[in-house]
Amino acid sequence: MQALTLDRARSKLGKKIFTNRAEREYKRNLRSVAQQIGRLIGVFPPGDPSQVPTLMDMLRRYAEALTPWAERTAARMIEDVNNRDLAMWRQAGLELRAGLQKEIREAPTGQVMKDLLSDQVRLIKSLPIEAGQRVHDLTIKGLEDGTRAKEIAKEILRSGEVTASRAALIARTEVARTASSLTEARALSVGSTTYIWRTSDDGDVRPDHKKLNGQAFRWDQPPVADARTGARANPGCIYNCRCYAEPVIPE
Repeated sequence: MQALTLDRARSKLGKKIFTNRAEREYKRNLRSVAQQIGRLIGVFPPGDPSQVPTLMDMLRRYAEALTPWAERTAARMIEDVNNRDLAMWRQAGLELRAGLQKEIREAPTGQVMKDLLSDQVRLIKSLPIEAGQRVHDLTIKGLEDGTRAKEIAKEILRSGEVTASRAALIARTEVARTASSLTEARALSVGSTTYIWRTSDDGDVRPDHKKLNGQAFRWDQPPVADARTGARANPGCIYNCRCYAEPVIPE
């Protein structure tokens, strides 16, 4: 049976532009959390072990207080990516066959979006918890190595900056994973079993993914996306991955 792939040039350009925009917005929101974490940590004298339990408790309470905001922020990102993905599928449906539009519109993406939302809330709430643990670990390190106490204290004061980098990584990875997960759900609903791995075609593509570019894989049998760890993933579903899957649609 002959198979058709979605229009590569349009889907690549459209997804790249939109996911970049969604990533910038999500990163801006998560960095606001990092800034608040930095302010909270900055109130406490760095390296004072007596203050660490109070700080960690404050950050845990902040993480819980974030829940409603995290749910709204994550839901907005997921909905934005979903709308763009659906629009591109509708456009592809016009080119492939008219009946495909109804199947795409009724694809079972609800559970996928629910799972994605749960994952995003968990990741957002992890930012203050991880920052608190980092302060704890650095404080213990300062006690064990008195000669580096001042250097370690400065590192503690960089906690907001470190958390901002973590927030940027989450935004970059999770927007791509959201787009990939929704594409997969819709592809499976119209009978697709395979996809073609596509990279961003620029100098930042990691060597492992350059080797995968242009190859076909089954959705349920992702290739090794990180040779160092042996981790398997579909495009966009591993940290810092900007690749995407071009679904192969049975004719």
